Amino acid sequence: MSQRRKITVVGTGYVGMSMAVLLAQHNEVVALDIEPARVADIQAGRSTVVDADIQMFLDEKDLSLTATLEAAEAYAGADFIVVATPTDYDPETNYFDTSSVESVIEQALGANSTAMIVVKSTVPVGFTASMKEKFSTDRIIFSPEFLREGRALHDNLHPSRIIIGSELPHARDFAHLLQSGAQASDIEILFMRATEAEAVKLFANTYLAMRVSFFNELDSYGMALGLDTRSIINGVSLDPRIGDYYNNPSFGYGGYCLPKDTKQLLANYDKVPQNLIQAIVEANTTRKDFIAEQIIARQPKVVGIYRLAMKAASDNFRASAVQGVMRRLTEQGIEVLVYEPLVEEAQFSGSEVVADLALFMARSDVIIANRMVDDLAAVVDKVFTRDLFGSD
Repeated sequence: MSQRRKITVVGTGYVGMSMAVLLAQHNEVVALDIEPARVADIQAGRSTVVDADIQMFLDEKDLSLTATLEAAEAYAGADFIVVATPTDYDPETNYFDTSSVESVIEQALGANSTAMIVVKSTVPVGFTASMKEKFSTDRIIFSPEFLREGRALHDNLHPSRIIIGSELPHARDFAHLLQSGAQASDIEILFMRATEAEAVKLFANTYLAMRVSFFNELDSYGMALGLDTRSIINGVSLDPRIGDYYNNPSFGYGGYCLPKDTKQLLANYDKVPQNLIQAIVEANTTRKDFIAEQIIARQPKVVGIYRLAMKAASDNFRASAVQGVMRRLTEQGIEVLVYEPLVEEAQFSGSEVVADLALFMARSDVIIANRMVDDLAAVVDKVFTRDLFGSD
């Protein structure tokens, strides 16, 4: 067994929580967050996110994991400080808002003179190099995450690859820590400069957005011409070069990563000729426009939104595609109801939240559902979905 390290993980969303649990198998991990409820959850052995594997590990594994609100306590004596705070695309600046990451880096450097700082948050291409220059240090590396909501720990236990944006000895140590926590063997580990690692993350997510957009636009074509979209997708996907995955139509791409990462990559192209990246960004808007038009054509007085969370086993609905459809419907004066057990408030984005599913179904003329579920079987004639294969 290699030497146990003290590791601080800052931020306890999907990335931070899965990283903390993974590393706490063989190391002393302290999770730092600014939200008391999240710290209390971790201290009580509860996951801060909906993820069955994370909760199972908290319940059954011998983990060295604590949580705190106190930065000084968390940073003291740490060998590695993992930054997993959220970043989002700011339409005002046409760039990522990386203020939380910068703040943690500055705070961590001031509190600990030896720790290696590992940025796991998604950042613009060139961010890590600019931080190293700003703070005159080589103690900052970037390591991208490739996680799915609801399966974050699974994807860290069985990673498709481990990418470390540095070739320093400490960077290799961190790669070993990730590898030691994983259950998979023969994991491909790539070392490269931080800037290239940042580009990998944005290009990977933009490719996924492109694939989603391709099958969505195929579906739009089929709907517009009255064709059997499922047959077309099956025929296309049997080509082994294309594959039968990530091909189920939806209302657009959404979630934590794809909307903001595609826009950030486009912003990084400000001095580079391109057409495709712009098209991928615009395709998401076009798809939501098309879906809204299809629903409006049914002339409903009341439209119900069944779940804001678009992915199975996920509690995240940040930037979910259906919210764009909602906005287009309300702009046309159509009343929109929301059924979402994760929302406790009486309203969401100006629309009424209905907690009673039977009442929600009775009041809605059309029900929008990203995926067809048994809950809606009694009102299947009201349901508008583009779920052709029953998968994310």
